[in-house]
Amino acid sequence: MAEKANKEAESDAASEDGDEPAKPKRKLPLKLIGIAAAALLVVGGGGAGIFMLRGGKEGQPVAEPIKPVAFLDLPDLLVNLSNVGGDKTQYLKVKIVLELPDQTMVAQVQPVMPRVVDAFQTYLRELRPGDLEGSAGLYRLREELTRRINVAIAPSRINAVLFKEFLVQ
Repeated sequence: MAEKANKEAESDAASEDGDEPAKPKRKLPLKLIGIAAAALLVVGGGGAGIFMLRGGKEGQPVAEPIKPVAFLDLPDLLVNLSNVGGDKTQYLKVKIVLELPDQTMVAQVQPVMPRVVDAFQTYLRELRPGDLEGSAGLYRLREELTRRINVAIAPSRINAVLFKEFLVQ
């Protein structure tokens, strides 16, 4: 405390000598602080009012009931893979499930099932073992099979092709 008093005395003496003029401390006017507080209160109150009005039932979107999807098992597919210049024959065994938008699609897909299986068999026989490596290979296969089945059952469309079992031997 004594040091603080000494420093203040020295600064007062220096300002009296004319070495350094004392800098006056600037305080915000009370009026400016009051205006800022009032503006903050108005903006906050308006925002809260809008939030409360929108929070009613009219502002909330109504959730639509989720339609149950239907699943259709395809027969197991066992194909030999294309092996260019190799001695060893490799096989692919796949169990595929189709995800359909609703149960009525099952009746539309059943009559064209031979066309779907033929499209799958033809495509799968042309694959090489390297085409099926990693998750990217499976993703490309899933996309291609989805595209082929949608062509086969057009104008109807399926949601996805799902793999229940996938074995390369």
